Amino acid sequence: MKRVIFMGTPDYAEAILKRLIEEKNIEVVSVYTQPDKPVGRKKILTPPPVKLLALSNDIPVFQPERLREKEAVASVLNQECDYIVVAAYGQILPKEILQHAPCINLHASILPAYRGASPIQQALLNGDEKTGVTAMLMDEGLDTGDILKIHECRIDPDETAPQLFAKLTNIAADLTVEVVNEFETLTPIPQDESKASHCKKITKADGLVEFDDAQTVYNKYRAFTPWPGIYLQSGLKLKEMRLVETQQKHKKGEILGIGEETVVGCAKGSLALRRLQPPSKKEMDVFSYINGQRLQVGNTLS
Repeated sequence: MKRVIFMGTPDYAEAILKRLIEEKNIEVVSVYTQPDKPVGRKKILTPPPVKLLALSNDIPVFQPERLREKEAVASVLNQECDYIVVAAYGQILPKEILQHAPCINLHASILPAYRGASPIQQALLNGDEKTGVTAMLMDEGLDTGDILKIHECRIDPDETAPQLFAKLTNIAADLTVEVVNEFETLTPIPQDESKASHCKKITKADGLVEFDDAQTVYNKYRAFTPWPGIYLQSGLKLKEMRLVETQQKHKKGEILGIGEETVVGCAKGSLALRRLQPPSKKEMDVFSYINGQRLQVGNTLS
């Protein structure tokens, strides 16, 4: 029986924990996750998904504010385990914990590409045709550890972040169990630093777009659905769209056709908009918005 301490917080981590719990020859001895946080307008204190799953399976849960605190480190070191599995935990592991047992991290990219906080969104922003999940041995760097195993997958041209997230979550769950079961036979491979790239934490400001390049706007739409979404300088949110073409030159924001879809030109390419949300108003279909604003073909959407 392989004994595992699990560290993770969001839905991605929950799916991985679930697979570990289901595996007959793996025992999850404890779970570390972020503290409960206030959610929504009423700021209701809400536990992370990982915590609820652990408690429902009678697994001890620890929620230190900072894993680097002496008490938190001691709580880990006092537990016997074969491996520590880490998936989107949200805290840096101190050296003492890294030395306690092999620490296996599941990162949603083909490392060394897209180290950092938003690998799924970055793959979509760059229009990549494939991505994957990397299982690696953790060290003191950010996603710099030796690679244990990689599973790759194709990215569909119209795939959005939630769809790709779901696909990679399933891959990560299977890969975790494989790596734990096969660990003794795997040879860790150092990452090629010359090919390393990084991605930052996404902010609301990243959702600002203009009708310059249709492919770029569409990739932002794919990457930033549902959050932070994409919006124009006026605050108009572009809630649903498809890519029409990527080469023709148009006036930025020029309305080329009106209907259930409104086709809007970009400096390069064009987009078909389906749903919009004006500032401080409810989301609506694009035809209702166009009629309400009395816009016509040749006018500019801004």
